[in-house]
Amino acid sequence: MLTQDLICELPQAFVPCEFRVKWADSGWEIAEARKLRRQVFCAEQGVFDGDDLDAIDAHAQPLVALSCVGGMGDQVVGTVRIHAAQDDGEEGVWWGSRLAVHPDFRHHGRLGATLIRLAVASARARGARLFLAHVQAQNRPMFEKLGWRWLRDVTLHGRPHCFMQADLAQVTPCHDPLTGYVAQSRARAAA
Repeated sequence: MLTQDLICELPQAFVPCEFRVKWADSGWEIAEARKLRRQVFCAEQGVFDGDDLDAIDAHAQPLVALSCVGGMGDQVVGTVRIHAAQDDGEEGVWWGSRLAVHPDFRHHGRLGATLIRLAVASARARGARLFLAHVQAQNRPMFEKLGWRWLRDVTLHGRPHCFMQADLAQVTPCHDPLTGYVAQSRARAAA
């Protein structure tokens, strides 16, 4: 008689070899992105009570990082949203916000950095001349490594943030954000 140990010797923890970072374009991607935001900003960080949805979600474009199995998106493991400013009176001002990566995937494939890169590159392809974000203070070093410039410290939702600006001169526009980018898992890169 075979025991469970003899049936399968593969590791129980699955790590995808690649991730697709793209604009969310299906209902399940958008629903899972919002679920991930609630998990990170409400349950984990306690920034919001119950839900983090706001008026910006009505016109923002969500982006997602999908873990891939056999080349197909399987799970939303990261998200951010972008939008053109609605009330500034000037064309070309874009904002990014609500960057979240699932805790189990924060050390796989530079997902946060790739989401930021696609956010700025796709906005630039749509005419952004200025891209801004309020970044949680602990994430300032990651944004600076990506060429962002600190403008000033601010407090939002009772927490320290940095008002930052992307350097659009360093960004190649992405004209196909529905395809987006592929990020390889660090586990695969080490193999």
